[in-house]
Amino acid sequence: MVTNARALMMDEISTGLDSSVTFDIVSSVRSWARITRGTVVIALLQPTPEVYSLFDDVLILRDGGVVYHGPR
Repeated sequence: MVTNARALMMDEISTGLDSSVTFDIVSSVRSWARITRGTVVIALLQPTPEVYSLFDDVLILRDGGVVYHGPR
């Protein structure tokens, strides 16, 4: 049994937002994860290079299959 687990799952958080707001949100979530030692999973469509650079690990899917999984 795991206690004090911290996980945050976010889906399509950038829909309708401009890239600078998306960057700010992902940056804040990243800070939260580092402070709490939490895990964050975020699903994004076409992140900008600046937003992409905020991630430590990525999982890229295509047609339901894994294309790449590993460090950014």
